[in-house]
Amino acid sequence: MNDSSLEMQLGILVACLLMSAFFSGSETGLMSLNRYRLKHLRKRNRGAKLALKLLDRPDRLLGLILIGNNAVNILASALGTVIAIRLFGDAGIAIATAVLTVVILVFSEITPKTLAALHPERIAFPAAYVLNFLMKLLGPAVWLMSSISNALLRGLGVDTDRRPEDALSSEELRTVVNESGPMIPPRHKRMLLNILDLEEVTVDDIMVPRQEIWGIDLDDDDAALLARLQGSPHSRVAVYREDISNISGVLHLRTLGQFLQPDGSIDREAIQRAADEPYYIPEGTALNLQLLNFQKLKRRFGIVVDEYGSVLGLVTLEDILEEIVGEFTSGIDDENSEIVRESDGSFLIDAGASIRDINRFLQWDLPSEGARTLNGLMLEHLQTIPEANVGIRIGEYELEIVQLRGRMISRARARRHGTAD
Repeated sequence: MNDSSLEMQLGILVACLLMSAFFSGSETGLMSLNRYRLKHLRKRNRGAKLALKLLDRPDRLLGLILIGNNAVNILASALGTVIAIRLFGDAGIAIATAVLTVVILVFSEITPKTLAALHPERIAFPAAYVLNFLMKLLGPAVWLMSSISNALLRGLGVDTDRRPEDALSSEELRTVVNESGPMIPPRHKRMLLNILDLEEVTVDDIMVPRQEIWGIDLDDDDAALLARLQGSPHSRVAVYREDISNISGVLHLRTLGQFLQPDGSIDREAIQRAADEPYYIPEGTALNLQLLNFQKLKRRFGIVVDEYGSVLGLVTLEDILEEIVGEFTSGIDDENSEIVRESDGSFLIDAGASIRDINRFLQWDLPSEGARTLNGLMLEHLQTIPEANVGIRIGEYELEIVQLRGRMISRARARRHGTAD
């Protein structure tokens, strides 16, 4: 063998090793691509579009890559052996085996695959052009190999026509959002997670309880009725007679001037005509469904009722939106908040506050499976109408009654056990 022939064989050997590295890196790069990002990029990146097309038929893609990789590796092994025998005689077989094993593993397998795993798009997108051309060029061979492989798999009971599901469950999507890192701002991330939580939260969890509904009793005298209307903290009030369970409508206060007579009296019939028909919501309705119902019916205000039609509370569109974007009102340290931080590290809490709000604001884990308010939770554990200053412990939380209103706890002091004074 002359020197020129040896140089040619060495050149072909190096080319085979480079092609082997290409096929190895291409395989890892394509298989490491994020399918959702790939679908997003395909509209403006032709490499992404070709990569997605190749991945739609993974059996043919793997067939093509393995045909190419095995062909160049076998050729490289044969050339390496011929060259080694020429240079070292019979010992060349062992030398070629040892050297080529290391070279192929390091330079044609491990290194390109590691690089492709770290930068899949930078490797896969350019490689997709070459592989797409090779797929057309070697189509019959790839089809034959894929057909034989699929026939063997079907013989083992594997459905080769079934493709992996790309759809994400709610929990998987939650994980994607949590693992998004700095790609999504923290506030946007919280909003996305809150939207996912809507299907797990019901109107019962966020409703204003029956005893806190602000309404007007049409049977009251004019002075009491006017004071109630003028003192309303809300733009809409419930209209009822005798008892809040007898709600006959919902009144928007922007029309208040229409009901005042020149002599100072109030036209109750006009109030009744102006009030919107009450919209009732069954207890246990999921917030995601109720949000769609509000949108469909063009409503912003609903009365929550139980299976017997008794009024339990009310829910507004704003209440549901706050579950997504957070409170529209001020934080927990402000004067009018339901939760006030004390100097000793404890919190003075309105016992009518929902346990979900308390847990969310304070990052606590008070039990919320049964009672929905702090008052209900404490009464559930005490199992009696208590005296003021009675304290209980629920798990790692210490709760003390500060103020009673009739048979209800109106204010309590709470702290996580072990919090420093």
